[in-house]
Amino acid sequence: MRAVVLVGGFGTRLRPLTNSTPKQMLPVVDRPMIEWVVGQLVDNGIDDVVLSLGYRPDAFQQQYPDGRCAGAELRYAVEPEPLGTAGAIRFAATDAGIDETFMVLNGDVLTDLDLSALAEFHASHAGEATIALHEVDDPSRFGVVDLDPDGRVLRFVEKPAPGEAPSHLINAGAYVLEPSVLDRIPEGRSVSIERETFPELVTERSLWAVDDGGAYWMDTGTPQHYLQVQLDLIDGRRAVRVDAIAGSADVHSGAVVSRSVVGPAAVVEVGATVRDSAILGGAHVSARARVVRSVLGCNAVVGPDAVVEAGSVVGYGHVVEAGSTLVNKVAPSIQPVMEA
Repeated sequence: MRAVVLVGGFGTRLRPLTNSTPKQMLPVVDRPMIEWVVGQLVDNGIDDVVLSLGYRPDAFQQQYPDGRCAGAELRYAVEPEPLGTAGAIRFAATDAGIDETFMVLNGDVLTDLDLSALAEFHASHAGEATIALHEVDDPSRFGVVDLDPDGRVLRFVEKPAPGEAPSHLINAGAYVLEPSVLDRIPEGRSVSIERETFPELVTERSLWAVDDGGAYWMDTGTPQHYLQVQLDLIDGRRAVRVDAIAGSADVHSGAVVSRSVVGPAAVVEVGATVRDSAILGGAHVSARARVVRSVLGCNAVVGPDAVVEAGSVVGYGHVVEAGSTLVNKVAPSIQPVMEA
């Protein structure tokens, strides 16, 4: 089986980290996010992957010039214009000559979903498409899926009122599709697979879904979740454990670093405190500064005695002046960004 990974979005909710970097090229602990996604495919026996690209395709091509990523062979399909989720899938699959059953993953979702089991479920139910589902505590913020006892999708309910949801199952961003689905997607315009293609399949009783069984799942599209997915790796909530502090990082023995990621060539000076945070490559936390539950972009600098806390995000190369304080802000654009 081959796979299409959707990585064409602008990552607007993660700005300023994504001002010049696609979100799937942002690091998650010790590697770019895209390597976690592609690596999961490889672990499930899928090593022929098409990246559906839009924003900054050159970033992926420069990072993987030999067309290899996490053990997979990469192919690049660059959209001429934004085509929506379904349009991007059609363009990428057609460009790569996919004409058999294939898998699709959202490139900003990190999960331990058993992709092989998803493919097997699809093969055994003879539908045109199968989607993976993830159970959430509060379905009122999502579109939820209503199923019959066999797993056939009956309907989608967008952001149901409390107490009115037919289930707590949401689209997990992983699909198995037959090539016939591509023929249902119009050319030449933006098409949403969630709002157009899947509902059409529901009316024809050819869309199935399977619960992921409580597998780890996180949409990394917001600063809060981008940070949380890294803390989850540190905490061992996923199947893989990683070293949170890069070998080339310079953490002074007089600094306090706890439950945090410190990226390559990052510096944490004497007397500084870093807690529950992600310090990306080349960032610098100066003497006596505090960084708490926040994200510092690559080459950002926090000056002496400055405080960055409560969900703040500092963009690439930005300098937080000595003695200043950021609380639930983004810099250089200052506005609330996520829950403290």
